[in-house]
Amino acid sequence: MAAAISSPPVTLPTLDRLGVKSVPTDIDAEQVAGLWLDTLAKQIANNNIDGVLSLFAPDAWWRDMLALTWEFRTFHGAAKIRKLLQDRLEKTKLSAFKLTSAKLETPYPDLAWILGQFSFESEVGACSGIFRLVPTADGRWIGFTFYTNLEDLKGFEERVGPRRNFLPNHGKWLDERQRERAFADSDPDVLIVGGGQSGIDVAVRMKLMGVPALVIEKNERIGDQWRYRYQALCLHDPVWYDHMPHLPFPPSWPVYTPAHKLAGWLEYYAEAMELNVWTSSTVTKAKQDSNDEWDVTVEKADGSTRVFHVKHLVFSIGLGGNNPNFPKFPGQEEYQGEVIHSIYHNSAKDHLGKKVLIVGACTSAHDIAADYVEHGVDVTMYQRESTYIMTTKEGMPRTLQPWWGGSDPDNADRMDASMPIHINEEISKRVTKEIAEADKEILEGLEKVGFKLNFGHDGAGFLSHTRRRGGGYYLDVGASQMVIDGKIKLKNGSEIKRYTKTGLEFEDGSRVDADVIVFATGFEGPQPIIARICGQDVVDRIRPIWGLTPEGEFQTVWRDTGVPNFWIMMGNLAWCRFHSKHLALRTSLFAHTQGRILTYAFLCRDQGLRRGAPTQ
Repeated sequence: MAAAISSPPVTLPTLDRLGVKSVPTDIDAEQVAGLWLDTLAKQIANNNIDGVLSLFAPDAWWRDMLALTWEFRTFHGAAKIRKLLQDRLEKTKLSAFKLTSAKLETPYPDLAWILGQFSFESEVGACSGIFRLVPTADGRWIGFTFYTNLEDLKGFEERVGPRRNFLPNHGKWLDERQRERAFADSDPDVLIVGGGQSGIDVAVRMKLMGVPALVIEKNERIGDQWRYRYQALCLHDPVWYDHMPHLPFPPSWPVYTPAHKLAGWLEYYAEAMELNVWTSSTVTKAKQDSNDEWDVTVEKADGSTRVFHVKHLVFSIGLGGNNPNFPKFPGQEEYQGEVIHSIYHNSAKDHLGKKVLIVGACTSAHDIAADYVEHGVDVTMYQRESTYIMTTKEGMPRTLQPWWGGSDPDNADRMDASMPIHINEEISKRVTKEIAEADKEILEGLEKVGFKLNFGHDGAGFLSHTRRRGGGYYLDVGASQMVIDGKIKLKNGSEIKRYTKTGLEFEDGSRVDADVIVFATGFEGPQPIIARICGQDVVDRIRPIWGLTPEGEFQTVWRDTGVPNFWIMMGNLAWCRFHSKHLALRTSLFAHTQGRILTYAFLCRDQGLRRGAPTQ
């Protein structure tokens, strides 16, 4: 086995580290970027790997999404980039490089780069890219980050704009839609389990690529997973971050979307985009055959069943799989009150006049506690571990700067992805400190009453928690002040020992009495549901779900899971919008074009890939 290639330390390209005193503000960024890209294109055309590397810093980063590697990969340092180019450059036949924009950015006094955006082609697809050039002590500009992204497979482009259907349809549309939705004449190529935003997004992408797909949703209506959560639920991400593919929210839409409003939008969206959805239906069994395809049994509300034979199976059931994490403690049979998980909580109105204890201190716990306060209910929040807190007022414009205020969400998605996550989080450490300074009064008030704070993974803020654990934070919209004011009582500092007849006892001997105990303790994950449908042997082959690889890429979601033709689609609205296309590009390989079926094996042959064998 070849020795592993080591990476340089993760450091920002500060001017002092580069040996540069200052950068002139009147530099012609387009000229510098254009010359650099032209030179790079010539070196690539000549398959001159040394020539390509001469244009990059020794500790440069190359992040690729499907364009070269048919995977999500991040290569850090000249040695790893060299290996990437040796494995992929000649085979992918990159060409037609064209600069589309360039500008000088100075995000901090000690950081400066020229940001360039460009388009190019590989043998199989149309691609886009983004690079950042940093200055050198001898006056040159060299590549520090380089991002390549597959946009479309040639012949399988999304059928939008000039590719839409131009033919009139007189009196046939309704019948055609009904037959299409029922799959009366054939089976779908792809079956999607779950009709939340992740399932709907990937279904839209497949629909527009001409890939027949069916969404199976167990609830009566699309959006019910939002419609029947607690009534106080409201998105903490802003509207500009949450648009869905090809059909943005109206310009009158509120910045922060109430859950019930989002539920209605998802239902409307699925209908407007003509998605094939079966509601009140359940996938009861999925078995993979010797060709890595799937026989999937679906049961409808009337008890009838249908077995589909599909090429791909996509699970879109959320990071938690709607599978509540319900900690168990001794003595529950003695407790005389009500115990519920937050997923089953409806409204504070259900518990008027009672005392409530909430176990947990992140988003759901704060939302529910604030609702109780507003309805005059005595509520205590038990904090098991430290929580990251930032106000949406101060934090969101800084954290989500590429999207904030209404910029093109598709461009913002790519701009964000162009920064390797490890470098992104180095910058986020600075942003997190700025937010903490702006939120100083709130944070000091919380610390004064004993609330335990953290600042994200290694101080990199709430998205660093999201990437690793899908939670662990509260984006404050008012509940933190209720904690400071004592309206939400706080309990922490000792672990739960057992139930009592009237509440909970803690390891230090203290007790909290409550008529109702709400566990806002998150979810266990999707694996139990996958096991129930597909079998434990499939779950055992799936790679870890969520979190980051050593390269800084998300594990398993939107990409190869370890099980052929089995995919996992999940994430917040923004990540689902962006990565739904990546997943759809993978499944669209089975579409027909000019009598040839473009398969995974075809791309593996032409890109020098082996299934499940990434570049080291």
